[in-house]
Order: sequence, then structure tokens, then C-alpha cells
Amino acid sequence: MPTHKTPQASGFTGHHERPLHGHPLLGRGKLAEILLWRDKKLSAAIVGGFSFIWFLFEVVEYNLVPLLCHILIAIMLILFVWYNAAGLITWNIPEIYYFEIPESTFAYLYNKLNWFLMKFYDISTGKDLTLFFLTISGLWIISAIGNLFNTLNLIYLLFVCMMSLPAMYERYEEEVNYLAFRGNQDVRRLFRTLDSKFLNKIPRGPVKPKYK
Repeated sequence: MPTHKTPQASGFTGHHERPLHGHPLLGRGKLAEILLWRDKKLSAAIVGGFSFIWFLFEVVEYNLVPLLCHILIAIMLILFVWYNAAGLITWNIPEIYYFEIPESTFAYLYNKLNWFLMKFYDISTGKDLTLFFLTISGLWIISAIGNLFNTLNLIYLLFVCMMSLPAMYERYEEEVNYLAFRGNQDVRRLFRTLDSKFLNKIPRGPVKPKYK
């Protein structure tokens, strides 16, 4: 009678070690709460707003410049009424601080951009040929998928994936981890074969030491 290997027998332990909230990729801030639907009302509002924008551009065929102008006009009218009615009604006068973007946001984007550039450079040098060819393959697949959609639909598809996949992964983590574990084993086995037969025969340049 044939026996089947369980995930534990094959070296995989699929127990839930920690929630995605607090994961280095998501962190513990508001972004993680939105992506994991901890705040269901806010997450649903963001999905609804983004879907409405996609509807305006893709279905109604609204142009970007008129939409931006109309949004700015609406904001100006709201601020005008708010500011001038504040003295007649018990409203607080709108402060400019409500609309300021904190410096920490720019610092975060700056650090992430630098990290991306350094990572892109390290991969492009071919120090890790497996990662190099995986990146090339991934970019080629993304470009092939991009040819099937226009830019707006592709952005909307990525947004929907971003808003749904983290929450689905947190719910079905054991099953997904097991499938990823098996797939990772197959990919590593394939690249070990390619590395021994082809990649090791490719001449490489000298690796320069890094200086701080």
C-alpha cells in the first residue's frame, strides 16, 4: 500500500508561527491594518474609492487632466465654505497642518528607493546567477502579462491583488506555505541542474570587496 509523505515528514512544518501584522514587509502601522483588513471600514473605503477611480477612467473614459481639475475645484469650494462658515457655525477653521505631508513619509520613500537601487545593482552584477536569472525571468513574465492589459487595468489588478492576497495568505497560511515549499524544492532542483551543466561554465569577473 503506497504511503504519502506528510508536510512534516518532508521537512516542512506548516504551523502558524506569527501573524503577518508585524512582518518586516508590512510592519505594524496603518498600512498593515489596511492590507490585512483589520480596519474593515477603511479598507473597504479605499477599495471602493480606487474602484470608483478605475470606473471613471476605464468605463466612463474620463481624462486625467479634467478629473484632477474637477477634484481641485471641489476641494477649493469645500475649503471656501468651511473657512467662511466657521465664524457663523461652531466649526473649527481648517488649518494648513491638516494637509501637510510629514517628512517621515519622504524619508521612508527615500530609503526604500535607495534600497531598491542597491538591490538592483547587486542582482545585475551576476554575483548570484540563480537570482539573476530568476529576476530576468520574473521581469519577462511581468512584461508578457503587461502586454495583455492597458496600464490602468494592470495597476488596478495589482491593487486588487495587494488588497486581497495578504489577507488570504494570513487565513490560508499553512496550505500556501506547503505549496510554496514544494515549489521551492522543485525550482532549486532545476537550478542546481542548470548550474552544474551551464551556469558554472560562464566566466565571471572578479568580485571587488565592498568598502564602507
